[in-house]
Amino acid sequence: TIELKHIYRQDNAKFIKILNEIRTNTLTQESTDELNKRYLPNFKPEEGYIALTTHNIKAERINNKELDKLNSKSFTYKANVEGKFPEYSYPTEFELKLKIGAQVMFVKNDPSSEKLFYNGKIGMITDIEEDTVFVRCPDDEEEIAVSSLVWENMKYSIDNNTAEIKEEVEGSFSQIPLKLAWAITIHKSQGLTFEKAIIDAGASFAHGQTYVALSRCKSLQGIILSSKITGAGIICNQSVYQFNKNICAIDLVAYSLAI
Repeated sequence: TIELKHIYRQDNAKFIKILNEIRTNTLTQESTDELNKRYLPNFKPEEGYIALTTHNIKAERINNKELDKLNSKSFTYKANVEGKFPEYSYPTEFELKLKIGAQVMFVKNDPSSEKLFYNGKIGMITDIEEDTVFVRCPDDEEEIAVSSLVWENMKYSIDNNTAEIKEEVEGSFSQIPLKLAWAITIHKSQGLTFEKAIIDAGASFAHGQTYVALSRCKSLQGIILSSKITGAGIICNQSVYQFNKNICAIDLVAYSLAI
């Protein structure tokens, strides 16, 4: 087996310890108490905070509510789908409704040499034109002009003669690479990094869901909990638990032999 051990997203030892305890289903009461200090039920969201929820309907409800609060004109961008591109794989809405003032998240890396945005970057819409949306992100000096980009649905196969992997484009999805981002599901946050997040993991129902939500944040200070973290919300896959247990045993034996 190969185990990846280096942590890039977090650098605080206390936070890393808490995350590792959740990952291995060994969360102590001390760590639980430290984590739940971030439980602030009356917290009023500021710009740049994104809510992570367990269910799609919760995220949609928050986004629609916040969008309706804006008095600006609504613009709708329809995606262009060609060939085979499953609906469940759409990177953002087929009909994307946006307004000036909306908090949005990029859902694709900037393919240009300028690299102005990346998947998961959050900002606010400052202006909208027919084919272009302008987004201001925290700490950026200038607005980012965003136009439609293309995602490709690739089919992979093995060449029987060369044993090489072949790629074939089966379909494409073209759309403005943005989505409303007052809230997203924990599932869709996988792989992303946030400076500030409001986490509602009290209704976690899947293996590792609470760990994924908390580990999206770079620091404990950037987390606001809208529901407390309890043992019931930490669900660990037994195969993963056994794997971690065996790895610890192997490391201990290797350490003893080295001594």
